[in-house]
Amino acid sequence: MGKMLYIAEKPSVAQQFAAALKISGKRADGYIESADTIVTWCVGHLITMSYPEAYDPGLKRWSLYTLPFLPKDFKYQVIENVSKQFQTVKTLLNRPDVEQIYICTDSGREGEYIYRLVDQMAKVKGKIRKRVWIDSQTEEEILRGIQNAKDWSDYDNLAASAYLRAKEDYLMGINFSRLLTLKYGPAISSYMKTERTVLSVGRVMTCVLGMVVRREREIRQFVKTPFYRLVGDFESSGLHFEGEWRSAEGSRYFQSPYLYKENGFKERKYPEELIGILKQNNPLAAILLKVEKKKETKNPPLLYNLAELQNDCSKMFKISPDQTLQIVQELYEKKLVTYPRTDARVLSTAAAKEIHKNIGGLQNYSLVKSFAAEILTKGAYKNIAKTRYVNDKQITDHYAIVPTGQGFGAMKGLSPLAIKVYELIARRFLSIFYPAAIYQKYSLEMEADREHFFAGFRVLKDLGYLKVAQVDRSGKAADLSSKPSEAKGAKKSEESQEKEDSELNRKNQGNPAFIAMLDTLKKGMKLPVKDLMIKEGETSPPKRYSSGSMILAMENAGQLIEDEELRAQIKGSGIGTSATRAEILKKLVNIQYLALNGKTQVITPTLLGELVFDVVNASIRQLLNPELTASWEKGLTYVAEGTITPEEYMKKLEHFVAGRTYGVLKLNNEHQLREYFEAAGKNYQKQAAKTAGKEGGT
Repeated sequence: MGKMLYIAEKPSVAQQFAAALKISGKRADGYIESADTIVTWCVGHLITMSYPEAYDPGLKRWSLYTLPFLPKDFKYQVIENVSKQFQTVKTLLNRPDVEQIYICTDSGREGEYIYRLVDQMAKVKGKIRKRVWIDSQTEEEILRGIQNAKDWSDYDNLAASAYLRAKEDYLMGINFSRLLTLKYGPAISSYMKTERTVLSVGRVMTCVLGMVVRREREIRQFVKTPFYRLVGDFESSGLHFEGEWRSAEGSRYFQSPYLYKENGFKERKYPEELIGILKQNNPLAAILLKVEKKKETKNPPLLYNLAELQNDCSKMFKISPDQTLQIVQELYEKKLVTYPRTDARVLSTAAAKEIHKNIGGLQNYSLVKSFAAEILTKGAYKNIAKTRYVNDKQITDHYAIVPTGQGFGAMKGLSPLAIKVYELIARRFLSIFYPAAIYQKYSLEMEADREHFFAGFRVLKDLGYLKVAQVDRSGKAADLSSKPSEAKGAKKSEESQEKEDSELNRKNQGNPAFIAMLDTLKKGMKLPVKDLMIKEGETSPPKRYSSGSMILAMENAGQLIEDEELRAQIKGSGIGTSATRAEILKKLVNIQYLALNGKTQVITPTLLGELVFDVVNASIRQLLNPELTASWEKGLTYVAEGTITPEEYMKKLEHFVAGRTYGVLKLNNEHQLREYFEAAGKNYQKQAAKTAGKEGGT
């Protein structure tokens, strides 16, 4: 009987497989071998696509006359610095005594591509090949994956989509980078006073650059609008609270042109005038027209996928998406969490059946052991399959990132930051086995001399899942806002809402006597108005992207949706994949098209980035369209699902590349771009002047 060969994506994973298989054979250079088994590994990618000069030496020189470059048969080559390991792997794959190959590269599109290229270049023939697909690197999961390994042909569609993704990035990168460099590089160099400018253009990265530049320009063009709010100080049982005036039917200012939204004025003189009228009533009192008490529940959020984790880590720990991915990859390789490069935020039905094991393991983790024990004692996990946290239809390759309940021996080797990230994942996971948090909402409407005032309070009554999630437990989130909503019905995040609450109302919500007073309020009661005040505010420009919010925007095809629940509902095609988004952002920073503030994680464009944006906007504008970019990614998903053929996709791709290339070759707009460059440059001259002024004053 022939030998079995297991090939992993990297040495550390190969070690995990060797340990699970109890292989205690000889350790050679690049592999481990026992009497009946061999374990070897790649070191990430061993093979890459060849540059154009491999097709024709004349293509090494960049020329508009050689574009578009659309080879019919693509060439590949071994990456030079890993050629030794490739030769080792190639020899092993083709050894006569190897009968069966288990493909153990990462369970995803990129992992599939890594092995398929190796198999292609090694020219493997006549071997049985089986694909191991796992969700974590625990011994139990590895052995399950080996036992249930399918014939590699079952993954042919996934492999086809992987090849196409690489061809797409290659063709767009090679053609459009050369095209725009030759056509517009001299114009940028002339403006920047540099010797040479090489433009780097790509399907996803150019789209992301466009999102950042557009946002920056929206912020620059934003004109702040001042507004003035009228707030009353109301009293009941010796306790005070604030109510906000709003335009209502019967009001002196109902549908007035002097209003800014329904609860603000464009000029200060109008609320001053209204205060003068109301204060003629001495003493001024208001009738309580409406008292609404409503119970509100807040369910535990869905589990983490990579994008959600990267966003939270950016906000909480001020680390980049790339750093988060490195940390969670380390946690995965140390058996602490499940596969990280996932878009799913739910569990599979199969995982849900065994989830008590994950919970049980967390009893060995001191920070959450009491919660894990409580869940097991109450049997809270038993009906999890019937909840929104389990849904096979929302899973493509892997379920959400959750703790395995194993690997705690590796904890001592983790950085403090990695431990924090692990705790975040563990708490999010355990939260889904707890009930919803319960709030009591109070909505008050008062009328004083035809004018209506409103107040709202939201009091946390039952922590529910919040006790494990470690969310702010004070429950201080009144519904009084300090500025009008920019959009009708816009839903404020709790964070912004809390910032905008009046100091008085925030204090009240932590006061049991005040809550008790709210429960005594009845319709028709008369409340003294102790004072009337004007509060000035101004509209805010759009927020800049942070590294985390950009990942979320990429996941949702360019839409930054702040509300977590809404994101879960409308999730569709994204820009890039969970495996590539952080790397794309990192590349844009490295090539100095974007700047990332290490302390705040805020992203801004550089001058060069803005000039590249202007060039693309004037030549291949489609590359800046998030919906179009997402549609390419959706097309790759269709290939992986077998809905469309690779040939159909490739035909569309070649048509797009050729059509856009010929379109740019016909353009004669290089000189017209100078005015756009100068418009962008003025903003950076101002920044430089400000910086110089600060330095001069120190």
